[in-house]
Amino acid sequence: MQMMEQKGLLLTKVEPAALDNIFEEIGDVRIARHEGRGSDGFLEHIFKYAAKEIFGIEVKEITYKTLRNKDFQEVTLEKDGDVVLRFAATYGFRNIQNMVYKLKKGKFPYNFIEVLACPGGCLNGKGQAMTEDRKMDKDLLHQMEGMYTSLPVQLPEANMHVQMLYQEWLQGRNSAKVQEVLHRKYHALSEMSNSIDIKW
Repeated sequence: MQMMEQKGLLLTKVEPAALDNIFEEIGDVRIARHEGRGSDGFLEHIFKYAAKEIFGIEVKEITYKTLRNKDFQEVTLEKDGDVVLRFAATYGFRNIQNMVYKLKKGKFPYNFIEVLACPGGCLNGKGQAMTEDRKMDKDLLHQMEGMYTSLPVQLPEANMHVQMLYQEWLQGRNSAKVQEVLHRKYHALSEMSNSIDIKW
């Protein structure tokens, strides 16, 4: 907003225009959202997808358990009395630092970790609208959360554009190109005294 004000641009004086469509199709572009809370990442969708694909369990609702603070939460899936999936949502640099420390010590028992730099998620980030004294506008934050959750949910695997990309660009969901482009292999790095020597 400050950059726009510096250039003398006001949103109230901008002419309405149609939404861009990267797929260059004729017609209206429907704005949708993914499953999850606010503008957070894809933890909820990945958790439900993994539960169904790996364990055959269809999860309707996810319960977040708050651990150290409201920005460090976990989600678990139980089967036959055992925890078979354990996900963590870690927001804010302090929680991220604690997470990295525990990872190095081998004491962070999660199958998936969602990391967001801003405490409270992206809607609470510094790139959002603030009051004149540079503080978060809580009323505006709640209004944005309401607008976001009012959008229809579209699952990524049900998106026709995603399906089209898989078929036309990746030669199908289980192709060799999918393995090459979308899958990664990781290896441990040995301890080094000088970070400049690290070979990624």
